[in-house]
Amino acid sequence: MKRTIREPLPGGGLVLAVSDRPGPPPLRFEADGRRRLLRQGGRPLLLGRLEGEGCCHQLRVRRLDGHRSPLPPVRAETMRAPGAWPHRYARWLEDAVEGPLHDGRWLLGERNSFAPGIWTEDFVTGWPDGRLDLFCGGGWHGVLPLRRLSSPDAPRVKAYRKHAREGTLAPVLLWWVSFLDGWLLLDGHDRAVAALEEGGVPPCVVLTRLEDDERWRRTAAEMTERWRRETAEPAPAGGERLRAVREEGHALALASLPYDEAPTEVWPFAGTPADWDGLPADGASIWA
Repeated sequence: MKRTIREPLPGGGLVLAVSDRPGPPPLRFEADGRRRLLRQGGRPLLLGRLEGEGCCHQLRVRRLDGHRSPLPPVRAETMRAPGAWPHRYARWLEDAVEGPLHDGRWLLGERNSFAPGIWTEDFVTGWPDGRLDLFCGGGWHGVLPLRRLSSPDAPRVKAYRKHAREGTLAPVLLWWVSFLDGWLLLDGHDRAVAALEEGGVPPCVVLTRLEDDERWRRTAAEMTERWRRETAEPAPAGGERLRAVREEGHALALASLPYDEAPTEVWPFAGTPADWDGLPADGASIWA
């Protein structure tokens, strides 16, 4: 993959503008009715089925072995070297053979704080099955690992715990998936376990798909035209302060449009019936 156009952001993040991968990418979601499949290359990694009626559903998932991180192993000397992690991860994602990038705009930004429960109650530690409650208006809002988590006593986890105590632990890579209202853990499973065992939240770099230029510019034009119509008349006596507040709000809304989250792309199912072999058709007891 050629190097993408990068837009550095305040705080160390950046936006990638990908234009040479029309998709579907090697790591992608596919849909077949109420079923969802996460595929990496030719391998199914996650099988899911939506259950329930109305706007609130449960997604029953079964993960399969075979996930390959889109990032290379992060060595100890790299973790101790200063550097901008979003930029490093961007370069590695550009070079990844089985990553999620496809044409469009992508945000990579660091995140070190989360709402309570995301890395505890809503961190799916069991393997291989899980149940995600996709509640109306709130979604699920948790973290789903893509491989079995190591024991806290595993040698690699112990080594990472030392980095966590020293403050040199490399961030894990999360992929924000809009229809889950949650994150997939793409890289750093052992680092996540180490940070949690040390009583902290893993440092994270989050990958999020953004609105395409055409869409956000169209929205900006519509908002501006609407604002012109609403402010065509002079402000009434004493209304200047209110208008100034509204103008500031309008300007902030326009400035945020290029960085609004876009829905995660879900591609048409491109497999065979054998891809669903690990997913029971009748809600069997293994989903309990």
